[in-house]
Amino acid sequence: MDILVQYVQANLHRVLFSVAIFVAGYIIYRFFAREIIALKNQKKLEEHVAFTGIRLGKWVAGIVVFSAILAQFDITLGMLSAVITLVGGTIIGFAAINTVGNAIAGLIVMTSRPFDVGDRILFKDQFADIVSIDLIYTKMVTLDNVLISVPNQELLKSEIVNYQKEKIVRRHVAVTPAYETDRHEVEKALLEAAGKVSRVLEEPKPYVWVTEFQAYAPEHTLFVFINDIKGLPEIDSELHKAVLDTCRSYNIDISTPMLLRQVQE
Repeated sequence: MDILVQYVQANLHRVLFSVAIFVAGYIIYRFFAREIIALKNQKKLEEHVAFTGIRLGKWVAGIVVFSAILAQFDITLGMLSAVITLVGGTIIGFAAINTVGNAIAGLIVMTSRPFDVGDRILFKDQFADIVSIDLIYTKMVTLDNVLISVPNQELLKSEIVNYQKEKIVRRHVAVTPAYETDRHEVEKALLEAAGKVSRVLEEPKPYVWVTEFQAYAPEHTLFVFINDIKGLPEIDSELHKAVLDTCRSYNIDISTPMLLRQVQE
């Protein structure tokens, strides 16, 4: 303890100067981040660009402050690098292979922009909202409110469906009433069901197609359009409920293929 006190006393000016450098660096970074956020709020910067700029600013400020503090104690980055190389160069080298790969993949994701922060995507059969795009990982929150971090290399290997934030997308529900059922009656029931779902858009208008002739029944598909991407799973559920209830009210049996298949088995 005495040795530590003596060291601090002997290097008090260096310690105080290091503290001043840290405080100054933090203030400059906060000012920079505030300006970036202001530009984003004024729609002069896209959210993705603003997020990346703030992250880069944090790294640059940290490196500059860290280097300046080391310089106060006559420790250069070259000396520090030599020590790190001697202690764990081999381990770091092996560990860096994936890190460098993910960093390169991160740069590709940032420049090619398959999605932006705030977009809702379908990734590995589940919906998730993009929270951040870093050099190594992309973070997203699932509909179960679980935060997952995906290595950027994994993203480049996977198929991603981007529903964005406010994009108009088409959804559909298919039913299979028997061949004896009047197709006009089926179309009328399905369009009526679409009108019962408040978040289904009136324009473009919903429509019904006969999309397939199956062994026991034709397939009628109702197509609708929505722009509430965040509510997509709930809207799909509401649409299926409306179709089920409306078909029942019209006495349209939509269980024909399943029912006949079970009888044959």
